[in-house]
Amino acid sequence: MPRIKDVPSLQGEPADGTLALVKNALDDITARLLDSYAEVGVINHIDGINLPDKQTIEEITNKLLQLLFPGYLERLTISGGMLEQQVRVHLEEVFITLKREIAKSIEYSPPVVEGALTAPLEITHAFLSRIPEVREILVTDVEAAFDGDPAASGMDEIILAYPCIEAIAVQRLAHELHKLHVALIPRMMTEWAHARTGIDIHPGARIGTHFFIDHGTGVVIGETCEIGNRVKMYHGVTLGARSTSGGQQLRGAKRHPTIEDDVTIYPGATILGGETVIGAGSTIGGNVFLLHSVAPKSLVYYEEGAVLIKHKHGEGAGDKASDSAYVI
Repeated sequence: MPRIKDVPSLQGEPADGTLALVKNALDDITARLLDSYAEVGVINHIDGINLPDKQTIEEITNKLLQLLFPGYLERLTISGGMLEQQVRVHLEEVFITLKREIAKSIEYSPPVVEGALTAPLEITHAFLSRIPEVREILVTDVEAAFDGDPAASGMDEIILAYPCIEAIAVQRLAHELHKLHVALIPRMMTEWAHARTGIDIHPGARIGTHFFIDHGTGVVIGETCEIGNRVKMYHGVTLGARSTSGGQQLRGAKRHPTIEDDVTIYPGATILGGETVIGAGSTIGGNVFLLHSVAPKSLVYYEEGAVLIKHKHGEGAGDKASDSAYVI
């Protein structure tokens, strides 16, 4: 191991004793860090298996986004004549690098589900073969964003500027790897998108067509969420677990809510629990906190310290004393 005196950046310093002090100080810190690595092992990964590389996963994800949205994320315009060559180059690059990272993932945590693919080449091929289908559903997401936002000037603006499209696209890709029981990589992909967009969607979440998150910042969608078709939500929405105090004992259990078709959820709403179902066609008002299911076509909102739940057509309208309302 090279010592501090051999580090090029410390050569040529004034010979007034400063360099010696720096070297001694860094030698001391190095020794203390080595002691820490020996004593506190939980956050070390030394002499272990080769884990998937974060920077490589980011590069792969960018390449996959270019395959999903050809011509939008390239530095130069792509002509129709060069499209086939460009697609083939991207696919080859992704295939080679992703297969290598998947091999690391399998070494870290081999798939244990009966019938799951276990060979890196087979998994990579199965995943890449799903890209055309992912594109088909992404078209509905872009259409939903355009139809749902009067501020949108066109599809180009949505694809280039709307954070929800990037977050949803990455999640849909990661979800395909999640279904193939690939460890680590799907979560690395969605957390990369989370850091870029402020939208946190677990790769395990199941999301239908025409999904739109307006603005997006602060949205959290948990692992076992099920979201139907034509769902629209706004910033600050949480679809979470009612409690995680059970820790790893809850692993694999349905912990997050189900949102049925044609539901709109306004900013700041929090909906918790694996048994919670938001019925089709319902509207959840801003800042509402829900721990239980609501029937289809419900309107849920705050009024004078209570959460009221009313049928949208006026049937069964509740007040604070009714069964359709509860006080927070």
